[in-house]
Amino acid sequence: MFGTQDLWLFVVSGLLLNMTPGPDSMLIMARSAGQGFKAGAAAILGICSGTCVHIAAAAFGLSAILATSAEAFLLIKLLGAAYLLYIGVQMLRTKSATHVDQTTPAAASLGTVYRQGLLTNVLNPKVALFFLAFLPQFVAPDTADKTLAFLFLGAIFNFNGMLWCLLLAWTSAVAAQKVCVFRGHPDTHFGMIRPIVSVSSGHPFRCDPDSRFGVVRPPISVCAGQLFRRHPA
Repeated sequence: MFGTQDLWLFVVSGLLLNMTPGPDSMLIMARSAGQGFKAGAAAILGICSGTCVHIAAAAFGLSAILATSAEAFLLIKLLGAAYLLYIGVQMLRTKSATHVDQTTPAAASLGTVYRQGLLTNVLNPKVALFFLAFLPQFVAPDTADKTLAFLFLGAIFNFNGMLWCLLLAWTSAVAAQKVCVFRGHPDTHFGMIRPIVSVSSGHPFRCDPDSRFGVVRPPISVCAGQLFRRHPA
């Protein structure tokens, strides 16, 4: 079909590869757990847009430049490293700000989340090289239009990946609500899910879903009890 071969094997392999954890999955989980499903979906849209860029590049031969030119590969690699460094600095600044002012939300807009997903994917040279190495395995050698075969396979891979990522975003958002995560600052510790409990007192913190930030706060009685235990009269 459309100059492809072993299409069923491509679909299965693509699903397994999409399910493999990586930077894209971490970004989706972080945003979904920190800001909800909509933010996760925005990240997915950005990632899928970036994948479309790589697919088109592979189909029209641009990815071959990255495979043969050390300078081009190094340039893309440096751009990707610079962006990841920028994200890391932003996370550190956000973490510092949360200790000073808990009234300032650090949640990013959906447009910002989309751009994070797009740039995280586009500036990753490994993705370009992956498509260059993976897609040709399923293109029939005697097909007349290899570009169409590339685009067809890429569309299947991207669609299956989108379905998996949407499931990942939904489960992350639901799990975050169930375990009462800190949702106001998704970049803290790269969005790791943190159930908040009071270990010292043995009393769990009370979830406040209507809170402006989704912060989980302990009951007043628990706070008072801990205060008097730490500062006896």
